[in-house]
Amino acid sequence: MLELQRIKQVVEAALLCADEPLTLDLLERLFAEGECDKPALKSVIESIEEECAGRGIELKRVASGYRFQVRQELAPWMSRMWEDRPPRYSRAVLETLALIAYKQPVTRGDIEQVRGVAVNSNMVRALLERDWIRVVGYREVPGRPAMYGTTKTFLDYFNLKSLDELPTLPEIRALIEPIEAELAGAGPEYVEGPRVEFPTDNVTVEGVTVDDVTVESVTIEDAPAESDNEFLDARSAEQER
Repeated sequence: MLELQRIKQVVEAALLCADEPLTLDLLERLFAEGECDKPALKSVIESIEEECAGRGIELKRVASGYRFQVRQELAPWMSRMWEDRPPRYSRAVLETLALIAYKQPVTRGDIEQVRGVAVNSNMVRALLERDWIRVVGYREVPGRPAMYGTTKTFLDYFNLKSLDELPTLPEIRALIEPIEAELAGAGPEYVEGPRVEFPTDNVTVEGVTVDDVTVESVTIEDAPAESDNEFLDARSAEQER
């Protein structure tokens, strides 16, 4: 058996070199027979986690294994190292991904029933290509629609070990509402008011007062196609509708 200090050095080096999280099984394969076992590895992992406390990096366990990563609270400073900003996903993308994560396995029909609008095929394709979702089976009904579920890559991206760590609905609202207020407040005269959610694209609102002027009836016939800088092509969305 190697000394724990040497085992720790090997584990730290492997985690720094790896392009993806490493499981205990993968780490154990780095050692010859008799050099290290799982109890020693677990002891080393715990030691590294303790040593990272209070530092700029942490040893994090996600669905695919262990990895070194920058602490989330330091992201504002680290983002200045790159000119490209991370993509911002449309509400349609996030709603679709959330429905798959919380209700899986689900079909496109299930998602459309909840959202009240058609699911853009480009959106689903992009989520598949990003490896955030996958086809987990086919429902035994006419047409045999594909059923979708999330992947380990999805869990890794969102810093989760399992689906049990998904935030609750109140936590999600607390995260989304400031973002929605920021987006809605892009105009200089924005004043936050009560939120109104429309279940369908065809909505009629009556008796709304804006700036002391009462609007008797407002009808929204068709909502414009939602777009996203990475996932959606507006032209394709219009053609599909």
